[in-house]
Amino acid sequence: MNLIPPDTIDMQDGELIYDANFLNGIEADNLLHTLTDEVNWRQDCIRLFGKEHLIPRLQCFQGDPGISYLYSNLKLDAESWHPALQQLKNRLVEPCGTNFNAVLLNLYRNGQDSMGWHSDDEPELGQNPTIASISLGEERRFLLRRKDEHNLKREIVLQHGSLLVMRGTLQHFWQHSVPRTQKPRKPRINLTFRHVL
Repeated sequence: MNLIPPDTIDMQDGELIYDANFLNGIEADNLLHTLTDEVNWRQDCIRLFGKEHLIPRLQCFQGDPGISYLYSNLKLDAESWHPALQQLKNRLVEPCGTNFNAVLLNLYRNGQDSMGWHSDDEPELGQNPTIASISLGEERRFLLRRKDEHNLKREIVLQHGSLLVMRGTLQHFWQHSVPRTQKPRKPRINLTFRHVL
């Protein structure tokens, strides 16, 4: 297997680093099966424009004791770390330069599960947050667009075992999404490590 070194993706305002080989195939396979079977997955509701909507994916929030995370008027209290995720968090310190204290797990069950346009810019993430995103399972398209110029877009196909790091001012100027697809898709787990203030 040819290992491709991490690639810094040129962005106007912000920084993206993509490492297609952060986890080797066996590590990624094992982690995918472990998390699928051992995480307390749940489907939460969010309120948009006065209406309740089921989130189109399953999720779980884990982290250090006492940490909470609020997005779309949904408050998530951290469950304790799964041992495999705590080990992974420690591995991320050197490549990311950040001591993460929480992780949001998303399980995309098929191509109809998705993530709408948003930025990870909640106040509890601080001024210029570093987000480390690890993908497991089925490849999915990850789209980015400028907040002030929606026709300026980027696309990355996130591979099994890959690491995508978003940092600098990226969350101020860009939104990202994982769109639905009509094509048959196997499950995918996404882990977004973050530091909650």
